Amino acid sequence: MGDSWIDGAFEPDVAQAIREGRHGDPFSVLGPHDLGKGVVVRAFVPGAERLVVVPEKGKETEAVAVRGQPGLFAAKLAKRQPYRLRAEGGGAEWAFDDPFRFGPVLGELDEYLLGEGTHKRLWQVLGAHCITHEGVTGVHFAVWAPNAERVSVVGDFNIWDGRRHPMRRRADIGVWEVFLPDIAAGRAYKYRVVGPGGAVQPLKADPFAFRSELRPATASVISAPDAHEWGDADHRAHWAETDPRRVPISIYEVHPGSWQKPDADGREFYNWDELADRLIPYVIEMGFTHIEFLPVSEHPYDPSWGYQTTGLFAPSARFGEPEGFARFVDGAHRAGVGVLIDWVPAHFPVDTHGLAKFDGTELYEHADPRLGFHPDWQTAIYNFGRREVLSFLVNNALFWAERYHVDGLRVDAVASMLYRDYSRAAGEWIPNAEGGRENWEAVNFLQAMNRAVYASHAGFLTVAEESTSWPGVTQPTDASGPPRGGLGFGFKWNMGFMHDTLAYMARDPVHRRHHHNEITFGLVYAFSENFVLPLSHDEVVHGKGSLLGKMSGADAWQKFANLRAYYGLMWGYPGKKLLFMGQEFAQGREWSEARALDWYQLDLPEHAGVQRWVRDLNQAYRTLPALHARDCEGDGFGWLVVDDALASVFAWERKAPGAPTVVVVSNMTPALHSHYRLPFPQDGTWREALNSDATIYGGSGQGNLGGVTAQDGAALVVLPPLATVMFVFEE
Repeated sequence: MGDSWIDGAFEPDVAQAIREGRHGDPFSVLGPHDLGKGVVVRAFVPGAERLVVVPEKGKETEAVAVRGQPGLFAAKLAKRQPYRLRAEGGGAEWAFDDPFRFGPVLGELDEYLLGEGTHKRLWQVLGAHCITHEGVTGVHFAVWAPNAERVSVVGDFNIWDGRRHPMRRRADIGVWEVFLPDIAAGRAYKYRVVGPGGAVQPLKADPFAFRSELRPATASVISAPDAHEWGDADHRAHWAETDPRRVPISIYEVHPGSWQKPDADGREFYNWDELADRLIPYVIEMGFTHIEFLPVSEHPYDPSWGYQTTGLFAPSARFGEPEGFARFVDGAHRAGVGVLIDWVPAHFPVDTHGLAKFDGTELYEHADPRLGFHPDWQTAIYNFGRREVLSFLVNNALFWAERYHVDGLRVDAVASMLYRDYSRAAGEWIPNAEGGRENWEAVNFLQAMNRAVYASHAGFLTVAEESTSWPGVTQPTDASGPPRGGLGFGFKWNMGFMHDTLAYMARDPVHRRHHHNEITFGLVYAFSENFVLPLSHDEVVHGKGSLLGKMSGADAWQKFANLRAYYGLMWGYPGKKLLFMGQEFAQGREWSEARALDWYQLDLPEHAGVQRWVRDLNQAYRTLPALHARDCEGDGFGWLVVDDALASVFAWERKAPGAPTVVVVSNMTPALHSHYRLPFPQDGTWREALNSDATIYGGSGQGNLGGVTAQDGAALVVLPPLATVMFVFEE
């Protein structure tokens, strides 16, 4: 083998491009290639001074170094066959499989579905996967970057050197892939992307990474195949057969990083297993049916609470390994508790390691800031009209349902998606093709997402945080009433209820008579959608104080009484319930993600009383069908007292077929009404089932001695001050 042969193995400019990491198609040069009657093996091994090709069968062949091109070698083999490489350099010796000898992993069906944008298991083909390929174990990497000139995998396994592991371009689908043998789970990696014109991008985390480093580190981490053995079949089967509109749903909203924190070991967060041991029993004791986590996806900035996520497929490393989240969900399900997560498809942060200008172009976002930049959060907006972006987001929704068995998604900031002029002044937004403000691309995405998850995961729930009057949020996507069909959500947050009723409760009782409609108006539209009544984290941050702090009151007793009365009204009001953590015991301080809840306040009787009241409300809500079975249907509600603004009294009946009727009555003044003539829907005995003024809750102890008897359609009842009372019919 002479020098003329080896010098001809690489064209000089090709050799230089390989060594400098500039070659756009290194698989056309490196690895085994037919050469006349034999095969030439070309390799680039930086730092190697000697290289030996070790074929599966036959003798070893020493490769020849290319003159003037350190690290480049070539060798001739008699025939094509598997081989390994053994290198020497700097006094060290190492052996490895040549990644350039392996063929593509993605098959024709994946290629077809990826190109069409209809793949429903994208997370199984893109990202990093531990597999066996052509008889060798390793990791397959694949990433969508259609406008890149070159993409390489870099990590702690190749000293973050973008020259060593360039990827194979699948130009027809815009995907780059490579199989790297000899590495396994637990290794950190990113993608080195060279954009159009040779512009090298900041190292990018994997959009499909299942695991990430703990902030402030930002690399993706190769995750082992999911090995969790689920035991939640009964839970899932139950919800698959259930109409969620007609069962109790009472949601405890939780920020997992600050519900509780480790006391003395210096750690910032409990891991998922520790949270499971503490949170799940508490939720069961309190009677909630579901936990809803603020976003659990990876995010770089703690004060974003997860709403600016950079890793949509990765549970945050703050709480340990991803499998820990699977164990949490499984444990909750085995205990009969559902798990919802907040999901953020409306926007993404522009951190350099994230999706922003991923391949050197506006790939996931709109190029025009009038469409692609969110002024409220200084973030990028997904290009919902691009089929690959729509597929990415729909697949992420399916991923959480399939891999982690979550029971549903609460979709954040839906209103910001639906309107092109959201938070924008004139001239700062672009009308749609018809000249309107509706974002029909976002509508199409939301409909596609809802169709996908409801079609493939029976019992799954989607909940929209939608603060406007967009029609048909919870109607089917093929509904004829709304423009271009309903959005297809299962439920919608009732932001009007939250806003109006909190405004009412903040008013001095002497003025409430003038704002009576802040309670009554919500019943005009209460059944236009399937509603969740949210008292969420948004109401106890950014200077808004706590719910207790929002209550009017001349003294602390009145504030606590107002809060108990308000919770009673809410649990008696049609709609599913949601309460943010800490508010169930009337935490006095505004919530902060940087500290645990003020659990010490439960040593004070007034706080413990509110907690007991919420627990008993949940118990009544779950056990009395009249309070939940027609939450979303008008035939389960009827006004009894709607116009007594002078006394600030509200009363209504809740009913369900075959179940005892419940009468809910609230007195929102500090005055005791000792002989209030209250209409009842039928004569007979009515048991006083709940009374927020009971002494066990911190009240004054006024009440009806266990019940009243209605005659001629009414009864004289005691309405305690600042209190809600519920009566149940007992024949």
